Amino acid sequence: MPLLDRATWQPGPLTGSASTVTEPATGEALGMVTAATAEDVGPAAEAALAAQRAWARAPHPVRAAVLRKAGDLFTEHAGELRDWLVRESGSVPGKADFELHVAAQECYEAAALASRPAGHVLPSEAPRLSYTRRVPVGVVGVIAPFNFPLILSIRSVAPALALGNAVVLKPDPRTAVCGGLSLAAVLAAAGLPDGLLHVLPGGPRTGAALVADPRVPVLSFTGSTAAGRAVGEAAGRHLKRAHLELGGNSALVVLEDADLDAVVSTAAWGSFFHQGQICMTTGRHLVHASLYEEYVDRLAAKADALTVGDPYRDPVHLGPLIDDRQLARVHALVESSAAAGAKIVAGGTHERLFYRPTVLAGVDDDTPAYAEEVFGPVAPVRAFRTPEEAAALAARSGHGLALGIVTRDTARALDLAERVPTGIVHINDQTVNDEPVAPFGGVAASGTGARFGGEANLQAFTDVRWTTVRGDVATYPF
Repeated sequence: MPLLDRATWQPGPLTGSASTVTEPATGEALGMVTAATAEDVGPAAEAALAAQRAWARAPHPVRAAVLRKAGDLFTEHAGELRDWLVRESGSVPGKADFELHVAAQECYEAAALASRPAGHVLPSEAPRLSYTRRVPVGVVGVIAPFNFPLILSIRSVAPALALGNAVVLKPDPRTAVCGGLSLAAVLAAAGLPDGLLHVLPGGPRTGAALVADPRVPVLSFTGSTAAGRAVGEAAGRHLKRAHLELGGNSALVVLEDADLDAVVSTAAWGSFFHQGQICMTTGRHLVHASLYEEYVDRLAAKADALTVGDPYRDPVHLGPLIDDRQLARVHALVESSAAAGAKIVAGGTHERLFYRPTVLAGVDDDTPAYAEEVFGPVAPVRAFRTPEEAAALAARSGHGLALGIVTRDTARALDLAERVPTGIVHINDQTVNDEPVAPFGGVAASGTGARFGGEANLQAFTDVRWTTVRGDVATYPF
């Protein structure tokens, strides 16, 4: 029996209208879901809070067992879930397999969190036992985007549940199934008690209601910088913790001793994987002037050789962009860049939502596709002459998510990385990397720092409580 029996997609009633689940590659309707409205947030948060109390008191092996089983189910039902990721989000099968692998690992890592030491015994001047203990925050609100819908939901949902919280998840409505309802189905089959996970596939008003609801003290948001600023501002007004993982415009720095035979594959992957719809995508290629011309030629040849098409029906390297609005934004940035003086040496064209991988040469600070996050398969290339200039160019961005440096001299790369404010650095690799055990997050316009992974999850989804215990009642001067 399929895990995602359509009769169980949405076990709870929602008040929005019916919404079509669309395959971007074909425009075909894959099914229908009911959208969540702002009015659905309050009942979901109330039910989550009621269920959370018993879940927080459950022995940690009980919570861990549910998360371990969920990890197993992501593997057991990989074929079914892969098809949803490919068809609903436009992923190529390899990218879908990566999401499923990471989703399983996120669940296993979350299961281990349940038994982590929960606090510290403190010294005290008074005759008493003094200690801290991490306690669940209660209900965690998770707002996740369309691009890696499974990973970017489960990496908050799994640790929050493992640590004794309930979750209200608002996936992007364009990926409501693979980014939300599939998680609910997996966790229900794993034995998660009713009421602990609520999936509300809604728009901005639904998200705003989730941010404002007083029963949701902690928010985990992944999305654009503009939307993240709004979430952070609203959370601040409501005195809530908001963990923000936002956009990027990450640089790949190629020093003069780099092996171009190896670099071209790395560079193409960084810019074109999943059609460039990744926060860590290599958005700026900074190449030493001695290699620049050859680098541009080789990267353009690689881009021209990549196949673009329907990832469900054909063996392709790139699938479709998510929708017409994203297509219009990507193409407008490419065209305005060309109008500003950049040269399109590969790509720059599309058929429906299938955008050709694009290479731009001759870019500068005023080139729109260089200065802004494109979120499409576009690789702007710029030359530099000294390591100091490379570091200055890499740092000259409002974002600070990921940085890649390619060189035979790793000590030199580490020195250069020290001069670029960024949350993630990869030496001799491109900018798109992720592991469940690693902290993940950016600085500046890319977010509020590392949140995901191990200790960071423990801090994100629990509060520290100080407790003291005396044998006798304390006495005071009056």
